[in-house]
Amino acid sequence: MPVVEARVTVDGVAGDRQRDGRNHGGPDRAVTLLSLERIERLRAEGHPIGIGTTGENLTVSGVEWDALGPGVRLMVGEVELEVTRFAAPCPNIAGSFLGGEFGRLSQKLHPGWSRLCARVLRAGEVRAGDAVEVLSGGPPAA
Repeated sequence: MPVVEARVTVDGVAGDRQRDGRNHGGPDRAVTLLSLERIERLRAEGHPIGIGTTGENLTVSGVEWDALGPGVRLMVGEVELEVTRFAAPCPNIAGSFLGGEFGRLSQKLHPGWSRLCARVLRAGEVRAGDAVEVLSGGPPAA
């Protein structure tokens, strides 16, 4: 569910929990991000995706999503993140896609469309509308 603000720690977003701790969460997957622009394009393709429906903790905009990947550091509000991996799509998010085709977010099948997992380098608060800044490893934010 969308919230106006949230506390982000090395363990993830306060109040968030995962059904499967073996495949989700943990320090290297504390936060999952997805681009608002990607969500909007998927909706234009007819997918019933919405903000948060694919399990992302942070929906960001104004960042060149194609250029983000493991090793990139970001500031979101007062929180510093380091992308650790592309998030593998799973059947839990099938309802967000026409015909249940959750592979639409597969980095292997559709480069640049994956959600991103990140570790928290600096904990803090994030708020709706906070700026997203690429600190290293990628192009400057748009």
